[in-house]
Amino acid sequence: MTNFAAPRRPMPTSPFKNRTQVAPRKHFVVGDRVTHDGFGLGRVIAVEGGGDIAVLVDFGSRQERLTPPFSAMYKL
Repeated sequence: MTNFAAPRRPMPTSPFKNRTQVAPRKHFVVGDRVTHDGFGLGRVIAVEGGGDIAVLVDFGSRQERLTPPFSAMYKL
């Protein structure tokens, strides 16, 4: 088996889709109800930089400052 130094590039006329798709960014605003895989249910109480820097979430027993990407947090 040969290892090539250059990565594989799809042909422009290929019927197969390129696998490099970007997931849509999550956007949270103050007052949103959210769920987090590790912390549970909560409410957004502050947003820094329009959500690009961090989001402060109140989970009842504690407050957490979460930074993007918000892969474990979902809007309800």
